[in-house]
Amino acid sequence: MTSARMLLSAIACSTAAMLASGATAQPEEKWCSGVRIAAFPGGPQGGVFANNVYNGFRQAELDLGPDVTYYFSNWDPNLMLQQIQQAVATGVDGIATYGFAGEAATGPIVQQAYEAGIIFTTLNTSLRESQASYAPQGFGYVGAPNYDAGYALGAEAAARAGVSEGDKVFVWGLRAQGGDRGQRTVGVIDAFEEAGLEVIYQEIDAATNANPNAGTATFVGLMGANPDVKIVVTDHGGLTSNVGVYADAAGLEPGQVYFAGFDMSPNTAQAIQEGFQNLVIDQQPYLQGYLPILNICLTEKYGFSGLDINTAGAFVDESNVDAVAPLAAVEIR
Repeated sequence: MTSARMLLSAIACSTAAMLASGATAQPEEKWCSGVRIAAFPGGPQGGVFANNVYNGFRQAELDLGPDVTYYFSNWDPNLMLQQIQQAVATGVDGIATYGFAGEAATGPIVQQAYEAGIIFTTLNTSLRESQASYAPQGFGYVGAPNYDAGYALGAEAAARAGVSEGDKVFVWGLRAQGGDRGQRTVGVIDAFEEAGLEVIYQEIDAATNANPNAGTATFVGLMGANPDVKIVVTDHGGLTSNVGVYADAAGLEPGQVYFAGFDMSPNTAQAIQEGFQNLVIDQQPYLQGYLPILNICLTEKYGFSGLDINTAGAFVDESNVDAVAPLAAVEIR
């Protein structure tokens, strides 16, 4: 019998005993104390999006009481994979990380983790095959269904921007990353192509992935070669936060090009208010930090199965940004 099943059996027996005696379970303060978790904010320490995830992790740590070790990976799937292997080797109770490296590379490590009694769960980028195998033992997912989120953003941007068949759009994304993360970019492209638009695609290089300012020359060059681009989609929270910089460097006026992207940040909120950024799909990355810690605690302490939660339920634009901006300023939204 697996440890998770033994725990579930013990819980069932204790619950039955409480019911028979008329007793009720009492909430415990810091009820996840003593549980050791490895948590992955994803990007550079203090970086856009990564810091929102980190803030969610930290609040869950403070609320629930586990001992959390943080791994910052600069959005590098290979570095993240190495760090996940390190976390497994330390014998933690749980790991909350992205599925950036894909199923083929990460699946064997997931299996190794569960064989060692470590709860493995994902955020932002799923590992659906591993989740299907280990959901009863606590493997969950907190984030957007990435292809659907990409498609929704592309379709919404095309509808709002008033484009016509044959118009050019620029998608700056991570299609080559593959796996679930790459599918978000694919979703954006599919939506545009189904609308009859001509897609100009640029892969985000490693330097720009880590530091959005490094992509300024790329953006200026591409827009200079394609001055008739109607829509720009930045499929990366860091690049979306830098839209004001890119637009200014390219000599664009607010509203001249329709900008759509992913994830709120203080800079993105400002860009919406200034008229540069037109549409953002909000993944609520704070929840992508908080809820995986809760997931691991619930499984470790009470034997619950993994959570599966879609956090990308809303768009932000000029009509509602003023309500979100104060929360973006403190990196909660």
